[in-house]
Amino acid sequence: MSQDKIDILQRALAREKAARKQAESILEKKSAELYETNQKLEQSYTELETILSKKDSQLQGVFENIVDAYLIMDLFGNVLKMNDAALQLLGFKVDQTDFNLMSMVQPSDLERVNKSFKSLLEKGTLTDFEIKIKTCLNVEKLVHINASIIFHNKVPIAAQGIIRDITKDKEAEDKLKESENRLATLILNLDSGVVLEDENRKIVLTNKKFTDLFNIDASPSELIGLDCQEAAKQNSLLFKNPEAFLARMDDIDHKKETVLGDELDMVDGKILERNYIPIIHGDQSKGYLWTFKDVTLNRTYRKSLETEKQKYYNIISNMNLGLVELDLDDKILMVNQTFINMTGYTEAELIGVKGKDLFPVHEDKRIIEEQIKARKKGKTASYELRINDKQGNVRYWLISGAPNYDLEGNIIGSIGLNFDITEIKNLEFQKENLLSELAKSNNELQEYAHIVSHDLKSPLRSINALVSWIKEDNTDKLDAASIQNFDLIEVTLEKMEQLITDILDYSSIGAEESDKIEINTQDLVEDLIEILYIPEHISVQITNTLPMVLGHKTKLQQVFQNLISNSVKFIDKPQGIIQISAETLSDSYQFSIQDNGMGIAPQFHDKIFKVFHSLQHSKDSSGIGLSIVQKIVHMHDGKIWLESEPNIGTTFTFTIKK
Repeated sequence: MSQDKIDILQRALAREKAARKQAESILEKKSAELYETNQKLEQSYTELETILSKKDSQLQGVFENIVDAYLIMDLFGNVLKMNDAALQLLGFKVDQTDFNLMSMVQPSDLERVNKSFKSLLEKGTLTDFEIKIKTCLNVEKLVHINASIIFHNKVPIAAQGIIRDITKDKEAEDKLKESENRLATLILNLDSGVVLEDENRKIVLTNKKFTDLFNIDASPSELIGLDCQEAAKQNSLLFKNPEAFLARMDDIDHKKETVLGDELDMVDGKILERNYIPIIHGDQSKGYLWTFKDVTLNRTYRKSLETEKQKYYNIISNMNLGLVELDLDDKILMVNQTFINMTGYTEAELIGVKGKDLFPVHEDKRIIEEQIKARKKGKTASYELRINDKQGNVRYWLISGAPNYDLEGNIIGSIGLNFDITEIKNLEFQKENLLSELAKSNNELQEYAHIVSHDLKSPLRSINALVSWIKEDNTDKLDAASIQNFDLIEVTLEKMEQLITDILDYSSIGAEESDKIEINTQDLVEDLIEILYIPEHISVQITNTLPMVLGHKTKLQQVFQNLISNSVKFIDKPQGIIQISAETLSDSYQFSIQDNGMGIAPQFHDKIFKVFHSLQHSKDSSGIGLSIVQKIVHMHDGKIWLESEPNIGTTFTFTIKK
């Protein structure tokens, strides 16, 4: 080791030795001071114990008679003595000693406690001090302390105090404050103007709604403490009748009775509803609560509702429908004048009577009993019923019944609208009789048509045969004019026979209406084209696939046959074209037969469907063909029309219902 390092080490040891001696000197001094302090403390404790022992007999009565927790501690917080209430409050055991109260204080409160103790020493007393402590049983409590210093020869030697457990009181106080805050918040945010007065008519609380209703240019807090009577006088001019407003307010205040629903008309058109509730505790008045609510819209709506109610009441009273209201037992509760007129009974005779026992024809009682059960299940229905009026006449009613509900949605009975359809039913009966007679007449007409057809055709055939025989027997004897006349007779006979045949066909349509079947119109038309005589210069084309329809096959065949033959007959062009097409509509099938024939002038479009109407007089045409077509189309719930231009062509279009 070098000499420099040795010198440094020696200097460090010397400094350490000097510091140790200095520390020992200070320690000896402090030890002497501490000994002297301990001596003084021991003397103070001895003196305090002597004082307490001398005063023990005096304090014993105090300890026994103090209900609250009472204790004595030294000036360092050590407990010297306490009563039973303090033992119980602080959780001490009876034999427990040597305990410092500072150990019960929360760390966060130590500084506040030290300041309060310093104030106690300076002032000699400490009042209304609240602190949260944790007892020996580890229970948190909020305590209220009043303390004072114990002096001996004007020297403070200890402190005494009364401790109260205010934990529950504080909780109750907090809950009360919360409740008050909630109530105040509720009042401030109510949709009604609120004024709370004390027993001296001073405003304690109000809200923003009140200031808005009365157009007061001040906040609710600025009104607190104002005299309510003076404020009422100032605001009375806001009402249509200021004197009546003030008189009514004084009358309400004088009687001290609850008032609800007072209406006040304001100059600006608003209607306020005023309520007054006196606050009475025992026999003493503690204040008044006024509430004001803007009910302008409600009152306007109510008046409108009353007007509408009266209007509909007048309508119901005078409408041509009998209105009846019944309870769950079918007893009549209300009827209108029309119902009274319909039955022949007076209102007094109807109210309280069971409808099912008074009106229905005996055979129809079952119907109304079933309907009553349905009403109780919440079902509505319309039905016909035969009833007996007061004069015993049978009337037919159309009844619409519905359950009647209360505000909670419970069925409380039923309501019926009754319409007298007796005249309508009589017309229906007449119609049925007429239809029956018409059907009978049609059958007779059909039979007559067949008989006439047969009876007319027989002489025609005989005449035709005789003419042929005369012609054949006298061929060499007859001149050209006579032979021509005989030919005209034969043509006329053929035309007359065709006319009789067409009349029979027309009258037979619908007479023997069989059930409709599925018909492939594509096959039907193709077969017709093969059968019908179509000249070589005319072509018949099916431009798209024809649909399946529901109908009568023979009748539809007649339709296509007549229309195609009609087109062939009236084509006057060197090259004739007939085009057949179909289109599917929402509720029907639409067919078209188009040709390039001579066409039909517009003035004849409506006439060609009439019986015996033909545009050209021809031996091959009786004028019934298109009438037959129209009748068959109508039988299939369809319609037929044409579009045509002279020298251009004609298109017949008809529909068949799906």
